[in-house]
Order: sequence, then structure tokens, then C-alpha cells
Amino acid sequence: MVKLDWPKHGEAALLGKRHSRIDGVAKASGAAKYAYDIVEENMVLARALGCPHAHCRIKSIDVSPALKVPGVVAAEALKKPGDEIQWQGDLVAVVAGETEGAVAEGLAAIKVQYEILDVFVKDDDLEAAQKAGRTRRAGQSTKLERDIPEDVEDEEEWEEKELQRLFDQCDVVVEGEYGIPVITHMCLEPHGSTCVWEGDKLIAHLSTQNVSGTPGQFAGPLGIPVTDVTVHCDFIGGGFGSKFAADVWGVAAARLAKKLGRPVQLMLDRDLELKNAGTRPSGFIKVKVGADRNGVVKVWDSHHWGTYGIGGGVVSQGVIPYVFDPPNRRRRATGIRVNAAPGRAWRAPNHPQGAVLSQCAYDDIARALGIDSMEVFIRNLPTVSNGKADVYREQIEIAAKLMDWKAKWHPHGKGPREGSVVTGLGMALHTWGGAAHNSTAELKIHPDGAVEIFLGSQDLGTGTRTVIALVVAETLGLYPDQVRVNIGWSTYPRSGPSGGSTTVGGVSESSRRAATAALNQLLQKVAPKLGVPAERLVARDGRIVDAQNPETSISWKQACSLLGMEPIVAKGEYRRGRTKTNLSSSQVAGVQMAEVAVDLETGVVKMKKFVAVQDMGLIINRKTAESQVLGGVIMGIAYALFEERILDPQTGAFLNAELSDYSLPRLGDVGEIVVHLYEPPEEYERGVVGLGEPPVISPGAAISNAVCNATGVRVPRLPLTPKRVLDALARAQKG
Repeated sequence: MVKLDWPKHGEAALLGKRHSRIDGVAKASGAAKYAYDIVEENMVLARALGCPHAHCRIKSIDVSPALKVPGVVAAEALKKPGDEIQWQGDLVAVVAGETEGAVAEGLAAIKVQYEILDVFVKDDDLEAAQKAGRTRRAGQSTKLERDIPEDVEDEEEWEEKELQRLFDQCDVVVEGEYGIPVITHMCLEPHGSTCVWEGDKLIAHLSTQNVSGTPGQFAGPLGIPVTDVTVHCDFIGGGFGSKFAADVWGVAAARLAKKLGRPVQLMLDRDLELKNAGTRPSGFIKVKVGADRNGVVKVWDSHHWGTYGIGGGVVSQGVIPYVFDPPNRRRRATGIRVNAAPGRAWRAPNHPQGAVLSQCAYDDIARALGIDSMEVFIRNLPTVSNGKADVYREQIEIAAKLMDWKAKWHPHGKGPREGSVVTGLGMALHTWGGAAHNSTAELKIHPDGAVEIFLGSQDLGTGTRTVIALVVAETLGLYPDQVRVNIGWSTYPRSGPSGGSTTVGGVSESSRRAATAALNQLLQKVAPKLGVPAERLVARDGRIVDAQNPETSISWKQACSLLGMEPIVAKGEYRRGRTKTNLSSSQVAGVQMAEVAVDLETGVVKMKKFVAVQDMGLIINRKTAESQVLGGVIMGIAYALFEERILDPQTGAFLNAELSDYSLPRLGDVGEIVVHLYEPPEEYERGVVGLGEPPVISPGAAISNAVCNATGVRVPRLPLTPKRVLDALARAQKG
């Protein structure tokens, strides 16, 4: 019988090799159909009207003028008089029509009267937020090596004095302010769906990263059984944490479709996508750090703040300081409520902010002492919070060789200069969980040799289909193109959402379990035919083979013909925390190094080279694994140098809510990117660990540290735009 374990290190036929995506041709040729591409017979188009004000109350709303526009077939208010709008772009109405022109004219005809209210959007200004009554203390935690004496009456006063005593004992004390702004989701395919009713049953072709989890989000508001809703998503043009929900616009599309008795497609326009589809929260910090003469941090004291939008909230205290956890620390956090859309998960929630707010301070310790930043990071490894100090140490050594760090490094601000251009190096560390999510798969082996697997999962663009095909093919001794992967429908066995870097682990677990169970059933059928105990049979190279006598074998199709008229059907199920497993695990580490060139006259920062070293357990598909790291690094370069939501401080208007204004890097802006997948045998033996999010965490801190090394001046806030670089240089010159 075939064991559930993965093949031993170096023995896998397919796993760990480079494979092209099985859906690559469909995507490249345009044959792949996204939610935006779905065209149903007799379908109408719908679009939404966004509120033009960041904070107001609706006095009246009248959609009837839209119904008088030729070609408009329906209009519906999403708000009512008295409702308070808390951010610009919040949806107030939807219009459906035969043509885009009719819909646009209908939206313009809607009459809404607003009462303008006060606006606050300054999430970076803690004092202003406190004066405006927009703050909420998010907590405080203190860890000290010495216990509080029993006779102390005022614990806070004692802690304050203890922290000061610890700082007085340090050889170097650095005080800094660092910040990372809100950035917005901007998926290439905007949020939306095409909704079709078949009698009383709804089919929602939804752009989602949560196929199995969204039917109930339609059913509840519509007042129908969840069993009457089917969600479908074959392909998705990006999600990154923003597409877990049906959302108000999805439900509106379903409601309009029911009312009209016709399919309705409602996708957000680009400006409404940026205003409503969620954001990564901001983070700003004031921090005081004390270290010994070797740069080992002994005490940390910080207060950080930021916003998740109108709901307030702030970056989790648990990621401050990030990765490192010095022996003495106090951290305080304050959330700020602003008139902007609520935050949503954004690739590695809280971690990119934590890295910038923490590891820039560690780099500034090196700058203050005049020693190599890499040495400071290495010397602080004994305090990492995830127990992976040895992994980081090896990864740093690999990254340093790939970057040629020792040859290129120079003290901060003291490197060679060519004209007005200086270069510098920076680094940062990151961590992530990546444990597999719950997943169920059903696998069929048909009498003609065909193999199918069914999961209510989705391919977020990371190559999930290919991963499933590889796992099944490896298990059955076939090739990936011999496996038909069926995902994207909520009617398939339930699988978890694609978030938290959990999908590859989850689908690998269920696929391997289903394939192993099915194969063992097939081996029982084959054993009498070959006169060999089933325990001795293995599947490889398209044949069922006697492991002790390879000449005794049967082709895959011949083996399957023994099934008669009925296919083998097997189920594979994984439940996190409940299923005993050695197929997957969690917790990864990564090291990234950046080399930049900074023009001191223009303030322009250019990427020269970026090195990313990443562990990820067992690699299923090397090609897509490397692609995930490359994509994460490019996203990191985007938020480090370009990306930022800009709100008008007086009106709260989102000033750059268009592709033409929301800055992103182009191919010439990312420089050379070197990816190294860290994979000693002990990593392979851990099983599959998620990879999607870790690579996006460190770039902001690494690039900020590189700019500081180049110029000798800390640019305190991302993105590192020319103006911010020049302003920091000017402040430094003034002293």
C-alpha cells in the first residue's frame, strides 16, 4: 500500500522541479474567462454611484430620474435619507441598463442632497487626532527582565524609572520616528460579479478568493437558503486579501437580477475600486532604542499609531518590534478614526508595517555606532521571536554572497560618489506562519484511465491548479496533463479561502490524501492480476509496478480497465489542528537585501539590485515559487518608492484614485532581482508551508535602510519619493 508521506528528499519525480502553469496558455491567449468576461444571454450592465463627499448625511435621494433615461431598466438606492456617509466613494445607488452609455447617463440623473459634515483624515498626526477626538488607545504591553518589587505602589511610575535606568546603562541610544502610509488595493480585475437566477436559485460568477465561503454572504441578505446559491470563479485578476466577501455590490447585482429576471453584471469602476475595495493600514511610530557597544538591543520603548479607516484600529502590537524581541521593552499603540474606507487584509497583514517601524531603528543603531548593519542584525539574532535564529544566520550568509555585501558595504553616508549619485545597502528580516487551511478533495479514477479531482478552492493567480495537478500526478505516477483539476465552484467539496498563505498547504494536504486513498483502492484491484501483494505495488511512469520485480507491471490504462463500469471515488480531508500530519507545517523565515542609487540633487531613488532568500518547506513547483517571491519583491518596491493613498486634508477627497495618478513601478524601476529558495533537507522534511506573503514584508525596511546607508540620512517615511529624500537631506544640513 502507498504511504501518505511525501517522497523522500531527492526522490520525487515531479515535486520541486520547474513546471509551467497548466492554465498558462488559457491565460496568455485570452481564453481564460474571469468574472468580468462572463457574458450571459440577455445580460444587462450595472454600475454604482459613489458619494462625492468624505463625510456627510443624506438628506434626500431620488433614483426615479434615472429610470427615464432610454436604455435604463432598473435603478436602486443603496442608502436612505438620514444615512451617514463616512468616506468618499461609499456606494449610494446602482443603475442597470442595456448599454454602458445608458448606465452612465442614468447614474448622472440620480438626485441626491447631502448635508456636509466635518472631515478628519490626518492619520499621521497623533496630536491633531487627539484634539479631534479621533483616537482610541489600542493597548500597551511591557516586558522587563526585573520583576516589579512587591512594595511598589505606582507600577507605571516604577516601569518608567526602570526603563530610564536601562537606557542609562546602554552605550548608544537612538530615538527615531518612522512611518508607512495607507496604500489601497488595486487589483487588475476590479471587484464585482455577474449574477444569474435559475428559478429560485442564484449563480454568482464572482471575482473572489473565497469560493466555498461566499454563498452564505449572498443567501443571508437575500433571504434564501445557502443551498440555493452557487458561487463560481474559474479565474481571478488579483485579490491580495481584498476579495473574501460578496460585498454590498455583489448582493445588489443579485437583487437586480432577481427583480429584472435577467442576468446582471456589476463591476466597480476603477475609482470606486480604489475607494471601496480596502486598504493596508498605515503605521507611524516614535521609538527609543538602547543597545550595547556591539549593537545588541537591550531596551525598546515605542508608541505607534495609524488607521484602518473609519473604524480606527492600528497595526498589531505583537509585530512591534518586528521579528526581534529584546529583553526589555514597552510598546504602546493608538488607533485613529479617519473618514476613509475600512482596511482589509493586504498581503501579510501588519507585517510590512512592523518591519519598517522596527528594523529601521535597528539599522539606525548600526549608523550611530558606525558599524556594519549586517553585523548588528546578526548579533541580535539570539532575540528573534520565532526560534529560527540559525535559519536566519545561514540565510544572511547566502544573501550577503549573492549581494557581495562585504565588498560593497560602507559606513552610512561615506560611500563613493559618482557625480551627484551615491549608493547604499540595506537589509531586513521577516517571518510568517503559512499553515495549511481546511480542505476537502474528491478524486475519481475512471475505468478509461482518466483522473479528475474536485475542490471548492480557487486559483488566486499563484498556480493552485498546477500545484494540485502536480501533487496528484506525483502520487499516481502520472504526468500533470493527465490530471483534470476541477476548482472554482462552491458545489465542489469545501476548501478554505486563499488568504494567509494557506492555500498550497491546504490543497496539497487534501489532494495527496485523496490520491493516496484512490491509488490504494486501485492497487487492490491490480494485485490479483499481477499475482503480487498490493503492499509491493507502486505507481510510477504511467505504470503499476512490483517494487521488488520491476519487470512485473501493467500500464495505467490496463490497471484502470479492471474497474469495470464504476470509477474509484476517494475523499481526502484535512482539518487544521485536528488532522495529524507530516505533509505540511508552518513558520518560515526570510532575509532580503537591497542595493540602491540615490541622486542627491534630484532625490530620485533607483533600485540597483535586490536579493531575496526565502525558506518555504517542501517546494511543489519551483517555477511558481520563484515567481511568488519575484512578485512579492516587486510589490514591496512599489510601496517603498511609489505607492501611497493621498487624501485632501480639508475635504477628505481621494486625490489619486485613478490608474493614471496612483503611482506604481514600471519594469525599469525594479532593478535586478535575485531569488534564492533556501531548502536544506530539513526544510523539505517539514512539508509544505505557504509562501505567498513573506516576500512582500521586508522590501520597505530593506530599501529604507539602503537609502539611509547611501545618504547617511534617514528618510523617515515611505514611500521614498524625491521630495521626501530632498527634505530629509535639507533637514540634516540644517542640523
